[in-house]
Amino acid sequence: MSMTLFDSPSFANHEGVHAVFDEKTGLRAIIAVHSTARGPAVGGTRMWNYASSAEALEDVLRLSKGMSYKNAVADLEMGGGKSVIIGDSRTQKTPELFAAFGRAVDTLGGIYYAAEDVGVSVADIAVARKVTPYVLGLSDGPEASGDPSPVTAEGVFRSTLLAARRLWKQDDLTGLTIAVQGIGHVGGYLADKLHAAGAKLVMTDVNTALLAEVAARTNAEIVAPDAIYDVKADIYAPCALGATLNPQTLDRLTVKAVVGAANNQLATPDIGQKLFDRGVLYAPDYVVNGGGIINVASELNARNTGGSYDPAWVEAKLSRLMETLEEVLDRSAVEKRPTHEIADAIAEARINAARDLKAEQRKAA
Repeated sequence: MSMTLFDSPSFANHEGVHAVFDEKTGLRAIIAVHSTARGPAVGGTRMWNYASSAEALEDVLRLSKGMSYKNAVADLEMGGGKSVIIGDSRTQKTPELFAAFGRAVDTLGGIYYAAEDVGVSVADIAVARKVTPYVLGLSDGPEASGDPSPVTAEGVFRSTLLAARRLWKQDDLTGLTIAVQGIGHVGGYLADKLHAAGAKLVMTDVNTALLAEVAARTNAEIVAPDAIYDVKADIYAPCALGATLNPQTLDRLTVKAVVGAANNQLATPDIGQKLFDRGVLYAPDYVVNGGGIINVASELNARNTGGSYDPAWVEAKLSRLMETLEEVLDRSAVEKRPTHEIADAIAEARINAARDLKAEQRKAA
């Protein structure tokens, strides 16, 4: 018997899962709304050449729950959602496809706002914006926040410095070797920052031309994609797709810390426990990489207040996020629990508090 949506191990009481098909453009997409307890669900749109619709469903379910947690831990007045478009972003993108996607988002009436993610650019979102107001991460207009990648990279960089202070009692990265997996939108910005702070970089990416370009300007060593796990490094920085911390890679890593931009780095929760047991500092991914969604949230904040994009608002939220990461690491040490469990507990407490408040307000109405 084939598995249904509600049987999926990744289904986590999602409020809504919407399948979208447009025959004229070939659009096949899934929009998952995990929670609107803290506000409208916000999360990026990923275009990926999934092997099957089942694989796409699993991905969007996991990613949308992750966005609920990421937005809550970043203390944003937003819930969590995500969308995936099934297709090859290099060969199947058309303006008509993203217009059709925008119309699909519009039918949800504002319970979900889409933004950029893997395979989707600011320009793609701008096409969708022509048919719906429910997109974020634009490059034009007073509210526009633009490409969130630099702010994501800044958050990962600050998290790396935080790990260096805790483990090596230093305020920069001099003398430390960092293995960077993936140097795309975020990884490239991050590599520049790590290099400037004194780190020795070893990096890999499937895009060999881009890899050579970033390596040249950061004086990095290049290794084959699978060899990144065997690098003798101090910090592993996963900045590509998720689940790279898994039973096949765990024993190959010799690092003392994992701090990276990728989503869903732990293939399964027990990997987080194993990292903790080995004394590896794991900075939870959705805490570390929250800078991008903070930047996107600034756009929604500007719309709601009638203002414009405010870098100071972004900086205040990013600083607050680093305080939360400090709290996660402190509690992990005191409570002797893995960092991902602590981060989850903080996020869940904030989501539940918002849900309970909404319930009370409904009763009083």
